Amino acid sequence: MERAFFITFEGGEGAGKSTLIKKVKEYLESAGEKVLSTFEPGDTKFGAKMREAVLHGEEKIPAETEFFLYLVDRSYHVSKMILPALEEGTIVLCDRFTDSSVAYQGAGRSFVPMERIEEMSNVAAKGLSPDLTFYLDIDPKEAFLRLTGKKDRLEREDISFHEKVRKGYLFLAEENPHRIKVIDAATSIEEVFAQTKEHLDSLLRGKRTKV
Repeated sequence: MERAFFITFEGGEGAGKSTLIKKVKEYLESAGEKVLSTFEPGDTKFGAKMREAVLHGEEKIPAETEFFLYLVDRSYHVSKMILPALEEGTIVLCDRFTDSSVAYQGAGRSFVPMERIEEMSNVAAKGLSPDLTFYLDIDPKEAFLRLTGKKDRLEREDISFHEKVRKGYLFLAEENPHRIKVIDAATSIEEVFAQTKEHLDSLLRGKRTKV
């Protein structure tokens, strides 16, 4: 049996993931593809309350609790939204997935080894791995100049935390060069999309993923 492509978008705060996902969705739909755009954490009724507590709650949440809440959200998200769409032939674009857990909780929080975070995240994801991941890379100091409005819990972390997260992402990209494509997010959105489109077109020329 074949399923549609699963494409994820990763990056730190202010990297421009939402803007890029919108352009990719429009591009794919113009090519006649069915596309679902989603995000983690919280793009289900079940996960929305968890997102509010983790990112906007006043109470300080231990690193382990934060991680396990993300895993619960991912398990539900995969089961109820992502897998059904993929199996129906809909390309899924997801803003954050397992790589976020490895980068933020593994490299950023550093409460357990990154390898352990990755193992547990894959269990929550039912073994689902993206066919292609775009990592939008930008210096955190530059990215934070783009942020507007009230900051969430992660955005309020000091710059050293976000620098560790960036190093985590770059390590993952180095370890998974065929899946993770590093995009220079310090450039204009037109240049970011041009970089992305090259890899996207290469994927679309291939066959759909077997499940």
